[in-house]
Formats: sequence, C-alpha cells, structure tokens
Amino acid sequence: MSSESRRTTSRAPAVIGIDVATASVRVLCVDGQGNVLAEARADLPPPVRTSAGTSEQDARSWWPAVRSALRRTTSALPRGGREVVAVAVSATSGTIVPTGRDGEPLGPALMYDDRRGAAINAEADGLGRVRWGGLGMSVGPTAALGRAVWCLRVYGSALRHVLHTPEFIGRELTGHPVATDWSHALKSGYDARAGEWAHEAFDALDFPLGLLPSVGAPATEAGVVGRVAAEVTGLPEGCSVRLGMTDGCAGQIATGAVVPGRFVGVVGTTYVLKGVSECLVCDEAGAFYSHRHPEGWWLPGGASNTGGECLAGVAPGRLPVLDAAAGAWGPASFVRYPLCREGERFPFVSGVARGFEVGCSGGEVDAYRAALEGVAFVERLALERVEGLGVRVLGPLYAAGGGSRSGVWTAIRATVLDRPVRVVERAETAFGAALLAATGTLHENLAASAAVMVGEGVLVEPVAAQRPALEDSYGRFVGALRDRGWLPEG
Repeated sequence: MSSESRRTTSRAPAVIGIDVATASVRVLCVDGQGNVLAEARADLPPPVRTSAGTSEQDARSWWPAVRSALRRTTSALPRGGREVVAVAVSATSGTIVPTGRDGEPLGPALMYDDRRGAAINAEADGLGRVRWGGLGMSVGPTAALGRAVWCLRVYGSALRHVLHTPEFIGRELTGHPVATDWSHALKSGYDARAGEWAHEAFDALDFPLGLLPSVGAPATEAGVVGRVAAEVTGLPEGCSVRLGMTDGCAGQIATGAVVPGRFVGVVGTTYVLKGVSECLVCDEAGAFYSHRHPEGWWLPGGASNTGGECLAGVAPGRLPVLDAAAGAWGPASFVRYPLCREGERFPFVSGVARGFEVGCSGGEVDAYRAALEGVAFVERLALERVEGLGVRVLGPLYAAGGGSRSGVWTAIRATVLDRPVRVVERAETAFGAALLAATGTLHENLAASAAVMVGEGVLVEPVAAQRPALEDSYGRFVGALRDRGWLPEG
C-alpha cells in the first residue's frame, strides 16, 4: 500500500471522494474551494479472469482498503478528520457482489467485464425491448442484470441482496443497508426515466425485485457514518454519506462539464465522449446511451474502440520526443484511421471496421502525427453525430485522460474541432466523487460545486495556420469511411 498526503492549516469544512477502482482504492479530501487537503491510496488484489469470460475479485478486500486509505487521509488533516462533513463513493460500472442475511459476500464480486450472464442478458434485452428502446440503450453481454439473475440461480435462498460496490461500502460506513444511485444501477436494469427497475424483464426471469437495493439520485444522502466506522476511519460520527456515480460519470463531473451543452472528450486507451443534455436523446444505431444527471438532465456518451491504444507500440520514453517532432512537423502527409482492433462502436457502429491509411507515410514522425490526427478526426465525427441528434454542444470541449497531457495532441484536437479545448487539473474519479459529496452539504447543487471547486485549467486554442490542411484530411477521412460502407451518407 502507498499513501500520498499534503498537510494544510485550513480549518474549513471538507469533503471526501472515494474511488474503488479495479486495481486500487483512492481517497481524496478537498475543501469547499477544491483545494486538496490530503489523499491516500490502497491496493486491491487483481481480478481473476479466465478464458471463459469470467472476471472476479474478492469483495472482502474492499472495505479494509477503504478503511486504511480513509484512516491515513484523516490522520493527515489538521483536525484529524473532524472537518469532514460528507463522503461519497464511486466505483466501476456494473460490478456486483451477492450477499447473504448478514451482508457478508456469498462469493466473489463479479466484475464489470464478467460475461457469465451473457445469455441471460440477451434474453432480458428481448423481454424489455420496448423499455430499452425508449431509453436508447440495450442490454449488452456484460450487463450486471444477467449476472444478478445468475447469482440467484447459483446461491438460491441464501441470496438476500445483490449489491453494487458503493452499497457494499456504504453499509460498512453507516452500519446498515443503503440505497444505490441511479448511475450504478443503470446496467443492472434500472430505468432512471421511469424511476423503477425493469420489472417486466425481472418478473419473466423469476428474479424478485426485493433482492435489489432501493435507488436514489446521486449526491443525495444515503445515511451517516456510524460509531464503528468512525472509530476505524477517523471520519466523524454523523458525517453525511452521499450517493455517488459510476467512475465514468464521476470523471466527467470532475472536469466541470455538468450543465447542458458541456462535453468532455477523454483520450485514454479508447476515446470516450460524454456530456450533458437537457432531454433524453436516443440513437437508433446504438452508438451511445445516457446516464441520468443528478439534477434530472441526461448524460449522453459513447466510447470508441479507437484511442490512445494506437500508441501502445511506442516506448513511453519516446513519446515526448515524438510529440516535439510532431509539433514541428505540422499536419501529416497522409490520413490514418488508427483502429487497432476489429469493429467500431462509436461514433458509428460497424462490426467489420478496420484501421486504414489513405496515402503513404513519410516516416516515423509523419505516422505518429497521423495517428494523433486520426483520433482527433474520430472525436470530431463523434461531436457531429451528437449535434446531428439535436444535442447542443457549447463552448470549449473539456479534455481528460492521458492523451490530454500532450500539448501537441490537444492543439491538434482543438484545430480539427475548430473550437478551444480546456484541459483541467483533476479530471479523476475521486475528485468527481468529492464534488458529489459537496453537493447539498458545502454547495447548493452540482453546478455550484463545480463552479467553485473545479479550476480553470489550461485553454488550448486552434492553430489557424493548420486548419486548411487538417480540414482537407478530415474530408478524406470521412470519405474513406463512407466508401467502405461503415458511415451512412449524410
């Protein structure tokens, strides 16, 4: 386990965000202005994955890791944790754990990528087709819904509750069962528009809804820290435990993209676009779906199979050198769609899509630059698809993910999009969870929390001199997609 903390002399109220990720737990304490007061991390055992598609983790490891990271965080605070007024938990989307009468796990947690419920999910997709269609989503092979039904079929009457990670931690914090939020519940079959579980699918699958938690809006109170948890974590007894959101949603919130029209592009291994819309917008092609915003708006988003993975073959030490060279090189001499795997899911859906090149590379730097441009072209196509469905995209695009640390890549993105790109300092899940903890405690609503706590970041403007060349390359990129039949005429 490792810990990183920073002592301050502040006595102002503070909040804590907890990120229970796959590899570790991260705890982050900030004040009402977003200043980091202390933080700590604790490792988790790696998931056990098999060729059959199963993916498991020992859920009993979660609370000791959270407890340890909380204790080290509160110990680093000026008042030993007494200044913390609220805490919220975010975790991976779709990870569940079967529990018995006493709240203890009956078996390992079934992770977000576990496929043992795939056949059940296919059946559930048909059973709730009208509902899913109205929500603009489908029940995919790794959805938690199918795994919840699988748990009942395996554990039978011993199964008393199917919990997502935050409720499992919430029970330890409060000493009693707590509700889930409608973000973590989405892939388990919750309809945030109607405010109910998809009962027609669960009824047909003989799954009692009583095995699922009650559901509330993110950032609302689920309970308060109990005496036992207070003693072992350093949190004050009575501290508010607020409902969180999934890691992806919390990461979006952390950028400050929390009001309608604001969008964030995340360049990690894959490219993800997420934003805020006033109304639910359905995409018939299934390229993206929406979570629900804590205040009732919607969070449309989609994930491409293209992204930073295209640079996986480059030694990390070479990236700064190639970045500098690509900046000096200027627009690439050819067009590249840097898809490294079979099939694309966003901004278009095609099971046969493959990476391609139009023209010939002028060498290593030219190829590297073309890869950066190719991801930017995917980003522009994604924004155009969203706007084509009637969703407003306003102001600068917020940027997050490892790719946003590259100034050259960010400038390319801004130029291709012909709009500024804002890179914020802490676009991370734990900080997003802290914003949710501050909502309704330190600030009136999420927009107010973000306005005060999220910094301005760095605004990167388009490079005007490179616009014509990149506009021409983008046109060739779109034309090549259409020539292959992957992108509809439009």
